[in-house]
This record gives sequence, C-alpha cells and structure tokens, in this order.
Amino acid sequence: QVQVVESGGGLVQPGGSLGLSCEASGVVFSIYFMGWYRQTPGKQRELVASITRGGSTNYANSVKGRFTISRDNSKNTVYLQMNSLKPEDTAVYYCNVRSVYDDSWGPGTQVTVSS
Repeated sequence: QVQVVESGGGLVQPGGSLGLSCEASGVVFSIYFMGWYRQTPGKQRELVASITRGGSTNYANSVKGRFTISRDNSKNTVYLQMNSLKPEDTAVYYCNVRSVYDDSWGPGTQVTVSS
C-alpha cells in the first residue's frame, strides 16, 4: 500500500507563485503515475498535471505555461510549481499516486488565490 502526504499550499495574491510537494511512502517501487488534481465545491475533481515514471507530462489546458510538474524518483516525491496564479486556481489540490498495486490519494491541501 502507498501512503501519500501533500505539503505546501496557502494564500497567495493573484499573479503570485506557490509550490506544492507530495511524498509517497510504503510500497513505492511500482509507482508509474503521479499527478495533481483539484476540486472546488460543487464541481468534479479535475486533473491539473501528471507525470509518469519516465518523465512524460500532461497538463490541463487552463494551466499550461503557468504550472510545472516534476518528480524526484529517488525521493518518491512529485512537485507542482504554480506561477501567475489566478483566482480561478483556488481549490483543494490533491495528489494521486498510482502503482501496480494501489491507487492512493492524499488528504488535499487548500490553495487560495485572492487579494
């Protein structure tokens, strides 16, 4: 089983930057996918960005050019650097880690973009 813990998040002004981290622990040798999702009240959880073990990335159109996902396989950690933040980026951000044996989610971390 894989455990997932997010860190980072908080309050930032529009146009600002924020970084999120997500560390996986437990049975991590078979992890093939790490991603960030976000959710606002009344809406479905949506994919923000993802990265495979080989380094292939995928981004939501709304964050392309502003967000960057990266991972450190040696630390089983995935990062999300968010720049040029907009109020519409406000959401709870969740880390998702998929392995051969498990599909795990973190508890989520709040990101609020407001002046």
